[in-house]
Amino acid sequence: MTMRNNLRRIRPWELALTAAVMALPLIPMARPIEGFAFVRAAHADEKKLDTSRLVSVGGDITEIVYALGEESRLIARDTTSMYPEAALKLPNVGYMRALSPEGILAMNPTAIIAVEGSGPQEALTVLKNASVPFETVPSAFTRDGIIAKIDRVGTLLGVPDKAKALEAKVAADLDAAITDAEKRPEAERKRVLFILSAQNGRIMASGTGTAADGIVKLAGAINVGAFPGYKPLTDEAIIEAKPDIILMMNRGDGAGTKNEDLLAQPAIALTPAGEKKAIIRMDGVYLLGFGPRTAAAARELNTAIYRG
Repeated sequence: MTMRNNLRRIRPWELALTAAVMALPLIPMARPIEGFAFVRAAHADEKKLDTSRLVSVGGDITEIVYALGEESRLIARDTTSMYPEAALKLPNVGYMRALSPEGILAMNPTAIIAVEGSGPQEALTVLKNASVPFETVPSAFTRDGIIAKIDRVGTLLGVPDKAKALEAKVAADLDAAITDAEKRPEAERKRVLFILSAQNGRIMASGTGTAADGIVKLAGAINVGAFPGYKPLTDEAIIEAKPDIILMMNRGDGAGTKNEDLLAQPAIALTPAGEKKAIIRMDGVYLLGFGPRTAAAARELNTAIYRG
């Protein structure tokens, strides 16, 4: 039976997300937060921003602002900021990797907070040269990266106490999810192939240091991609990878590759995943966002992999 996990209905912006996840930085997994007190102290020395009219760029940044209860500051958001639903009522300044400086500045913001990987560089240069503070939040696809991201946004908004409370809640949730996933013996862990796209029979898959790699590991499974970043795979590489599960972003616009078309590809059909028709699809932002909801996403992915 084909395993489907249609947890959220996704809109056409998913095409943009495909490019976004490929452009994100490659950062290794980590657990301990070493030197975190120093980071927090360094942040305390920063000049306080006027965030009364804030533009948020990055779905994870927008989620954190809402989770901190500071959404009243937001005057606009980017295309990837689809959660919570209330964010959709905000003006849209465009896709995070194709920002228009004119459109953002026309909103008359007092500050812009953007996740690392936003662009293009020419647009960032214009924005940074304008008389509006432009702050970047580092992105790491790890448990610690999420906590550091919350800390950074909380510091920029001037609400460190709220950030500390949210960090504690999210950290506890993540630790519980990780502990549960790690109970499974290595020998029993499933091998997962994350397919970013499969246009014209060309499989673009996820390797190490990616958001997909991070969430697969948090869910207690093995990412079969041993290469860095995202790359197209040959039929031979797909067969040799022997994935038990194929993981993809769920799309609601009808433009993505259908399960039957994917399973019809000879290389996919010869894998354990293809033979069992084991395909899992999840909301892209939910699955790969690495924000406050990541522990829930890891749990649901774990359930889909091992009990689906």
